[in-house]
Amino acid sequence: MSSSENGSNSAAERNAQAAKSMRLPDGRPPRRSGDGWTYGSDGKKHWGLNGAAGLMLVDPDRGVLMQHRALWSVEGGTWGFPGGARDMGESAVDAAVRESWEEAGVPDQDGSGIKILETHVLDLDTWSYTTVIAKTLRRFDAVINDPESIQLSWVPLDELDDYELHPGVASALPTLLELLRPHL
Repeated sequence: MSSSENGSNSAAERNAQAAKSMRLPDGRPPRRSGDGWTYGSDGKKHWGLNGAAGLMLVDPDRGVLMQHRALWSVEGGTWGFPGGARDMGESAVDAAVRESWEEAGVPDQDGSGIKILETHVLDLDTWSYTTVIAKTLRRFDAVINDPESIQLSWVPLDELDDYELHPGVASALPTLLELLRPHL
C-alpha cells in the first residue's frame, strides 16, 4: 500500500468515526457565507443562512444516491440526499452540485456528467430547501469525503421507503418521484 493510499484510509477512518459521534467534529466552525442557523416560518431551526439545497442524483441502473447522515447532524442517523447550505449569491443548482461533490465526490466538481431534470422547493418564507433532481450521464462512484456521512449508497427507487428517511425527504418523496417519473 502506498503512503498516499494509507493517508486516504486514515482520513476515511477519521471521517467515519466523526460521523458516528453525537458530537460535532472539532475544527468545523462556519466556513462558508451560508453556514449558520436560521428559523423558517414553521418555527423550526434550519441550517443555511441563505437556504439550503440537495442533489437527488439518479443513476438509471443503480437508483438514487442516498447519504446516511452523521449522528451529530440535523436529524442525524437518517437517510437523505447530499446537500447543505447555499452560499450568498449561489444558485440552488450550484449549491446542490457543490455540496454533493464535497460530501460524496459526485458529480464532477464542475457539475459535468449529469443532466438537471427538475427542481422542487420547500419555501418557508425566511428559509427554503431546494431539491435538485438530476440524472447521471455516466457512472459515478460515490466516496465519503467529509464527516457528514456515515455511509453513501445507491438505492433502487422502489426500496427508498425501506430506509429511515430524513423527515423532509420522506414528506417530499411522493412529489419528487412524480417529478422524476417522466424522465425515466
